[in-house]
Amino acid sequence: MPWPLSSPVIRRFFIAFGWPLLILVSALGLQAPLAARPAEAPKPIRTWTGVASWYGPRFQGRKTASGQPYDMFAPTAAHPWLPFGSLIRVVNLKTGHSQLVRINDRGPAVDDRELDVSFLAASRLGLLDRGLARVRIELLEEPTRP
Repeated sequence: MPWPLSSPVIRRFFIAFGWPLLILVSALGLQAPLAARPAEAPKPIRTWTGVASWYGPRFQGRKTASGQPYDMFAPTAAHPWLPFGSLIRVVNLKTGHSQLVRINDRGPAVDDRELDVSFLAASRLGLLDRGLARVRIELLEEPTRP
């Protein structure tokens, strides 16, 4: 597919209207807005540490405790008591990698673990190889109750 400006009609249009518009903008001192700064990370409501594991293909498509189907490629997690819809940041204490996840299931089924994360979150946290990691859990947002 040829470059759009290679068309004689488009090239004439750009020459006729594009350059004068650029000159007008620069003469008026108009500038493009500065790139937005990254949003500051929200302050956690509560922070604690624990062991996280992950769950994946065996549960794909099954109904979670919240009623949603489990999607191993979504940033979700299972926690024993956090309300469904809570937003948390999980930080791998060994690597420093972090991931935001929403709670949509209950678990983990093993007593010494605090959190089960989806396959996607586990891959971004670096949990896939060992299966477990010591993590910091930061509660950022709880769902509003009606």
